Amino acid sequence: MSVNLKELATRGSPLTSGHRLCDGCAAPTIAKQVMLGAGKPVVIVQPTGCLEISSVVFPYTAWKTPYYHNAFENAAAVASGVEAALKARKRRGDLPADFDVAIVAIGGDGGTYDIGFQALSGALERGHRMLYVCYDNGAYMNTGIQRSGATPFGAWTTTTHVGSAHKGKVQHRKDLTAIAADHNAAYVAQASPHNFRDLMRKVKKAVDADGASFLNVISPCWRGWRFPEEETIEMARLAVETCYWPLYEVEKGKVTVNYVPREKKPVSEWLRKQGRFSHFFAPGNEWMVAELQAEVDRKWEELLARAGRR
Repeated sequence: MSVNLKELATRGSPLTSGHRLCDGCAAPTIAKQVMLGAGKPVVIVQPTGCLEISSVVFPYTAWKTPYYHNAFENAAAVASGVEAALKARKRRGDLPADFDVAIVAIGGDGGTYDIGFQALSGALERGHRMLYVCYDNGAYMNTGIQRSGATPFGAWTTTTHVGSAHKGKVQHRKDLTAIAADHNAAYVAQASPHNFRDLMRKVKKAVDADGASFLNVISPCWRGWRFPEEETIEMARLAVETCYWPLYEVEKGKVTVNYVPREKKPVSEWLRKQGRFSHFFAPGNEWMVAELQAEVDRKWEELLARAGRR
């Protein structure tokens, strides 16, 4: 899929202005790119999270699409039910056989990596024709910046304090993209809002796939990550350039790396711009930078090997 910017500009935004999301939040940008990239009518299913609680405050909504708000834990189950209902209506003749919409669940990492993982795993394993998009901001941002399974090693959150006993989160982040691919889903990919052409191309492939799809999108949060709000897209770009967040896709077990930096930047360039990692650069904590760099390097080399590039 090639993205024609002039044609895209004529479609209008499926997410209106006037919502309550923070200035500089990546989530609405990701949502717009996803819906425009689908290239067909979209049904949105959404668990509680930053995007939901700020865009749907009864009796108002910023969405111009059919929209389901569900519990924190069951977005993928609700999306599965929407898909089953559409199939049933086609069988009864209520809808034409060629009626086609994209069923898209959009949740944050708290509702995807953690609370909603059981429902997501089940939907991927059953193979429902739906796309689940995770906007990954690395913590439970809308409830107070608590750590999640997506929080990186060493990061400060309100539940992973930095002090004498611990220096941020002690575990490395969960690799949910790889876990989703191991479900033999029809299509799985990682993307970033700074590269909207890549993201929208992947959305189109996902909604056209014959089965369940999963798209993991990095979503920098200036409030939780502690950086200037105007640098959101730059923070996403740096995550990709350091290979902390590789851009790749998995189709029927085949791994394709979509972007290899000409010069892989050290992860310290990304860390140094975020207040949640400021303690990494205190005297005596050099080992923390080295440990996270080693993990990034290991995962990157592992990915290149899976793609046949090593």
